[in-house]
Amino acid sequence: MTYTTERTESEIAGTALESKVPLAAVGFWIVKILATTAGETGGDALSMTLKLGYAVATLVFVALFIVTLAFQVRSTRYHPLAYWAVVVATTTVGTTTSDFLDRTVGLGYVKSSALLLAAVIAVLIVWRLVAGRIEYQNIVSRRDEVFYWVAIVVANTLGTALGDFAASSAGLGFEGGALVFAGLLAIVALVWRLAPRVPTAVLFWCAYVLTRPLGATLGDTLTKPQAEGGLALGRIAATLTIIALMAVIVAVQTRRETRLRVGE
Repeated sequence: MTYTTERTESEIAGTALESKVPLAAVGFWIVKILATTAGETGGDALSMTLKLGYAVATLVFVALFIVTLAFQVRSTRYHPLAYWAVVVATTTVGTTTSDFLDRTVGLGYVKSSALLLAAVIAVLIVWRLVAGRIEYQNIVSRRDEVFYWVAIVVANTLGTALGDFAASSAGLGFEGGALVFAGLLAIVALVWRLAPRVPTAVLFWCAYVLTRPLGATLGDTLTKPQAEGGLALGRIAATLTIIALMAVIVAVQTRRETRLRVGE
C-alpha cells in the first residue's frame, strides 16, 4: 500500500534508500496489536502494580521513549529491535498519559478522546501541508521520521482513551470493546481491498489508531479483576509474555523479509 503525490527529485531519490520502518503487512499488524497490549499491561504494571502513580510512570516511559527514539533516529536503516522498542515505549507513554489526562487532570474519557482525535488529525494535516504527502512506508527523511513518530505517540494515546471510553463510558466492557475495535479494523481492511481510490496512507493511520484501543481492551481483559470482567492475570507476567511472543514473531518476519530481498 502506498500513497504518493508529486515529489521533488531529492525525495524521489530518497525513496530508493531502505526505509527505516517495516513493511506494513499482516505480520506488522499482529506485532503492532501485541505491542499495544504490552503497552497497556506494562503501563498499568508501573503505575498501579508498582504504585508509582500516573505522573511518575509517564515520566519514566517518556525517558524510555527518548532513549529508544534516539537510537532509532540515529540508525540509517530499519532495525527491528530499535523500531519495536520505540513502538512499545509509545504505547506505554500513551497509556500513562491518557490515564493522567482522564483521571488526574479530570478530563474524562469523552473529552480526552475528542481532544486527542483532534490532535491526531492536526498532526496529519500539518504533515500533509509541510511534506506534500502523508507517509507510512517510505520513511527515509528526518522530516518524515519526526512526523511519523509524533503521529504514533498521539495515535497511541488516543487509542488508550478510546479503549477506556468503550469499555467504561459506553458500557461495552473489555471483551465487548475488543470486539468493536476488531470489527472496525475489519471494515478498514475491506475498504482497502474494495475501494482502491481511498488513500492508503489514510487507511493505515486509521488502522494504527484502532489497533491501540484493541490492544488496550485486550490488555485490560487479561489483567483486570474478574469482578470487572478481566482474567486477573499478573500485569508484569503478562507484559513479559507478550514481549517474548513479539520477539519471536519479529524474528520470523525479519528473516522472511530478508529472504525476499535476497530473492529480488
